[in-house]
Amino acid sequence: MSTESLTPQEALIFSMITISAVDREISDEELRRIGSIVAELPPFAGYNKDWLVDEAQACGRFLAKPDGLKTVLSLIKAALPERLYETAYVLAAEVAASDLEVRAEEVRCLELLAEALELDKLTCAALERAARARHQTV
Repeated sequence: MSTESLTPQEALIFSMITISAVDREISDEELRRIGSIVAELPPFAGYNKDWLVDEAQACGRFLAKPDGLKTVLSLIKAALPERLYETAYVLAAEVAASDLEVRAEEVRCLELLAEALELDKLTCAALERAARARHQTV
């Protein structure tokens, strides 16, 4: 990974890691969900999931810098074709919902991601609801 740009797959991973790390507590459930998303979903076909830890660490290094969140959001947008903006958002929402407790910091991060990707509120609400619905228990 270059320090100046990300691949689309890296950008999707950064969106998930960022939402998970924003409350300074990455839960085991969030980590499991990120791993299963990378292992199962089409955007990650051919992606070597052994690199996932490296991507998470790289994202953490960006986030730890001054204006880190702003930088990461800019990198995500720059790396993704517009058709994957909703994908980045729904994957972040999926990770936020995975532990069944979406914290205020995660909500704010989702708002910032939506703003960076220029997604409308109705689309975001639908994507968030879908993510929450997938994690409900019987």
